[in-house]
Amino acid sequence: MSEEEKKKEEDKKEKDKEKKRRMLGIEPVETQHELVLKAGKIKYTARAGAIALKDDMDETEAEVFFTSYELIDVKDQSHRPLTFVFNGGPGSASIWLHMGALGPQRVIMEKEGWMPPPPYRLENNEYTWLDQSDLVFVDPVGTGYSRAAKEELEKKFWSYKGDIESMGEFIRLYLSRYLRWSSPLFLAGESYGTTRCAGLAGHLVEKGIAFNGIVLISTALDLRPIFFSPSDDLPFQLFVPTYAATAWYHQKLEPELQKLSLSELLAEVGAWSANELTVALMKGDRIVAEERRAVARNLAKYTGLDLDYVLGSNLRIHMQRFGMELLRNERRSVGRLDSRFKGVEALSVTEVPEFDPSMLAIKPPYTSTFNHYVRAELGMETDLTYEVLNRKVIESWEWEKSGLPTTGEILRGAMAKNPFMKVFVAQGLYDLATPSLATEYMITHMNIDAKLKKNVRMETYEAGHMFYLDVESLAAFKQDIDTFIQDAE
Repeated sequence: MSEEEKKKEEDKKEKDKEKKRRMLGIEPVETQHELVLKAGKIKYTARAGAIALKDDMDETEAEVFFTSYELIDVKDQSHRPLTFVFNGGPGSASIWLHMGALGPQRVIMEKEGWMPPPPYRLENNEYTWLDQSDLVFVDPVGTGYSRAAKEELEKKFWSYKGDIESMGEFIRLYLSRYLRWSSPLFLAGESYGTTRCAGLAGHLVEKGIAFNGIVLISTALDLRPIFFSPSDDLPFQLFVPTYAATAWYHQKLEPELQKLSLSELLAEVGAWSANELTVALMKGDRIVAEERRAVARNLAKYTGLDLDYVLGSNLRIHMQRFGMELLRNERRSVGRLDSRFKGVEALSVTEVPEFDPSMLAIKPPYTSTFNHYVRAELGMETDLTYEVLNRKVIESWEWEKSGLPTTGEILRGAMAKNPFMKVFVAQGLYDLATPSLATEYMITHMNIDAKLKKNVRMETYEAGHMFYLDVESLAAFKQDIDTFIQDAE
């Protein structure tokens, strides 16, 4: 063998080693289970493994890890509803919806969703969707155990377009491999997962895959209403009702406002924000001093902040600053994902919170329980790290050249092409990541045909971004979803 041939052979071996380090390289593992619910016992098959995405030369470019659940002893599996589930980020695995709301097992948290003391445990999830639909929890490339075959291929998947195409291909392959083309099909996504689901509905209907229904959880169809920018007043208007709800929850409003129910407060603040505040902000520096001060007084009253702070903020309260300012005197902050949560701050003079207490409260319990569950219960064997929230994906994500994706228009188009598709929008009232008024703004600006508006339903729950952490909200959500799936089949 020549030196050149030896070099090629060594290079090939090294590439094979790299791929082995990065990839699962195994067929999905199947296990059988039973779940005892109030309505009775159900038996199901769980699959945990990966589907390879290949190029035109049949070379593997990535493996997409999934966990699926299918009922056993179903007369005709091909006619049973099937739901593909995604979380957001981008850069997040599907662990949160999987282990917190939809799957057959649920992480045990405190009743409101607070972190319990370690070690952490699982329990049977009486609110699982499995009695209504088979489930496929999907981890996009770079999250969970999903990996690109080579580091240089990662950028192919880490963009809106690359994400939609790869997840669309995964769905096509899953339907073929497990004979589910005839099933009623659903998508469920949270946060950026709603961006993904709307994009997939538009992408796949063109390829002959139509969905019966889509569930949007903590919606981000259009990122402009929830991304703060010095030149864009829209978020500064849309976040105010959630600021008011947060201040009401933490008892920081004036007595007459504290006496209101949360729904009464939100109706009052929402109307004021959509009218008086919106007009004032649109005037920019043309607003006269007297009007500016009158608007500032109302804004301070509704947010629980000091008048001087509101004036000093030029009537524009940034979400991160609000998170630190509301409870500053207590040396506490409020959570971004769920503003009911309190964070303990080292100092009371910082501009923004040190961390998000609502994210840090759930990350350890979910990470540890899933890593045990996938091995001990689902039979997975791998030394790969399960990327719960991959910062590399978040920091490397390539946004569209035209700016942030606006998938509300794509969803509108998908509904026009498939007028039978129904949409369920679920939102938490203490969500400072995707506030409820911003969600309402997105939905009401989709320009849906009048005859199709009846296909869209929106419900709110008294918790945060992951409102299902709260047991009462989870129970209400489950009831709503049962009705939605049955109506959409």
